[in-house]
Amino acid sequence: MRLRSILFWLHLPLGVLAGAVILIMSVTGVLLTYQRQMTAWADIRGYRVERAEHRLPADVLAAKVAASRPDLKPTAMVIRSEPSAPASFAVGAGRQLFVDPYNAAVLGEGNGQSVRNFFRVMVEWHRYLGASGASRPTGRAVTGAANLAFLFIVVSGVFLWWPRSWTWTALRNITLFRGGLRGKARDFNWHNTIGFWSAIPLAIIVMGAAVISYPWATALVYRAYGEAPPAPAAAAARGASRSGGAPMNGAPLETMVVTAAAQMPGWKTISVALPAPDAPRVVLTVDAGDGGQPHKRATLTLDRRTGDVVRWEPFSSQSPGRRARTWLRFAHTGEVYGLVGQTIAGLLSAGGAVLVWTGLALAWRRFGRWRQRRSAEALPKAA
Repeated sequence: MRLRSILFWLHLPLGVLAGAVILIMSVTGVLLTYQRQMTAWADIRGYRVERAEHRLPADVLAAKVAASRPDLKPTAMVIRSEPSAPASFAVGAGRQLFVDPYNAAVLGEGNGQSVRNFFRVMVEWHRYLGASGASRPTGRAVTGAANLAFLFIVVSGVFLWWPRSWTWTALRNITLFRGGLRGKARDFNWHNTIGFWSAIPLAIIVMGAAVISYPWATALVYRAYGEAPPAPAAAAARGASRSGGAPMNGAPLETMVVTAAAQMPGWKTISVALPAPDAPRVVLTVDAGDGGQPHKRATLTLDRRTGDVVRWEPFSSQSPGRRARTWLRFAHTGEVYGLVGQTIAGLLSAGGAVLVWTGLALAWRRFGRWRQRRSAEALPKAA
């Protein structure tokens, strides 16, 4: 059996078996295209603040918020460079408390709860097929397996549409949309044309999903660069100081924020992980992008007592394996390239949905023809 035939008979059943799940992930992927921007807009709409001469020092702001809302225990604070934007405090379970950075007036917990709820449902379907509670690991396992199947389908599709003869007619059929087609001819044209133009970026998006879903996929990325994968405990150790918010002791928090701002003059947000009382260090994240561009983000670790810089970690300082893994994570959503990248990722997700639909339609027609042949072969025997 030829390689093309082998690939086809793997490509076809995998597409049929995983098609429904891939279709759900593709459609929800389209709906999640601008999740970050839409959630941010919904949260702070109506929360424009009147600019004063100086915003409150970070220490004073944190203390006033703690005094006004003793029922909450903030774990992180976000300061925005835009003068009319509010500051915000993470107060657990995905909740944020928005405050006026000039007078510490509590503005509320955001105006975008309905938007957040919508995207939460979309994420649950995208990652877990809508499963919750004890069923969530099963849903995640199904979507992870379907994602791997999709990766094979995309890669094998490249070989399947590769023309046997390089003529203009053959190339036109797989690279250009043709009008006036119906039925099988239309589905075949759409399936091959979308597959041709989206194969490489779609494979990258699917590989990004793999490193999110599977630790072994992350390990493969590191090993591809000759690096040992990080131990799972490493992430927990890096976040050890984020266990709870408390009044600052030692160097003023405002001094630390100023230090962080000086490290990245074009910053847009500075996030401070409010440390536990006995934490020896304070971790700040400085971001000059929109939150989903790792190459525009850096982590600053400061000594709690003196405020001295312990570690400055821009994207460029990371190992090649870690950079590749992080890039793949945000390439999955296109966020690594900002709005343009997100738009392309959304279009590719839409293309993925069409690929599944046309692929299932072609498979159904093939099945129908097979049944007709079987019926025709059975007629002489019956006679």
